Amino acid sequence: MIRQVVATKRVLGDALGHFNNDDGWAMASHLALSALLALFPFLIFATSLASFLGAKAFADTAVHLVFDTWPEEIASPIAYEVTSVLTVQRGDFLTIGVIIAAFFASNGIEALRVSLNRAYRVSETRSIFTLRLQSLAFVFIATVGFVIVSALLVVAPLIGDLAQEHVPWLEPYMGTITIWRFIVASLVIVIGLVAVHFWLPAGKRRFVDIVPGIIFTLIGWVIGSTAFANYLSQFSSYATTYAGLASIMIALVFLYIVSVIFIMGGELNAAMKRYFEARARVPG
Repeated sequence: MIRQVVATKRVLGDALGHFNNDDGWAMASHLALSALLALFPFLIFATSLASFLGAKAFADTAVHLVFDTWPEEIASPIAYEVTSVLTVQRGDFLTIGVIIAAFFASNGIEALRVSLNRAYRVSETRSIFTLRLQSLAFVFIATVGFVIVSALLVVAPLIGDLAQEHVPWLEPYMGTITIWRFIVASLVIVIGLVAVHFWLPAGKRRFVDIVPGIIFTLIGWVIGSTAFANYLSQFSSYATTYAGLASIMIALVFLYIVSVIFIMGGELNAAMKRYFEARARVPG
């Protein structure tokens, strides 16, 4: 028992120490701002591509997929603005504006990469062109995944209604579309976390090496977002302090909290790997 406590103390001390000494707080600010700046371009690009592929009702589903896992106090104001942006009529898919949107969206991926490279204590050796192409590929794959999920969420209720007509006893077991949206949104987050930890940073990692940080991130996000939502509902004065900018400030602070937890997940993975490698070198 004492050995486990000592090991935990060493791993956490290593993770927190490296996070603090290697500008983790500043990197979280960079990641939060980059995420906010990349959000609108990504959704604009995704909606344009979805419209090009024939998924006309994509905008509403995309907003749900992105914001259903956010606390309502944080998500509602910005989700309304996002919906307003996405419902603006645009021209053809292949336009300069949409290409620029994809580029700006890829900047968010680059911010994730820089944060994880620092957390995993690795130096980037790949060319800038390779990195940017990978980031654009992440944006495109995420968009196509959103389109597929959007289609499934539209088709799922229809299949459910058809099943209930022919098999009435299934009715008590059929979930609502809201529940399914939350489940799918949560699944998208888990898959996304695995993908960015596995492929974005330099070097190679085994799946088992990234699991602790992912679990820490998911639990931390639930605790952090819940605590911040309770703070907003009971103590916050953002609306009186920032007036019309309140929703943006709230989103930035929320994304900053999320970014700190995300980077700490990478730090935890790196610290655990260093600890076990050190133990393996000790004879006996």
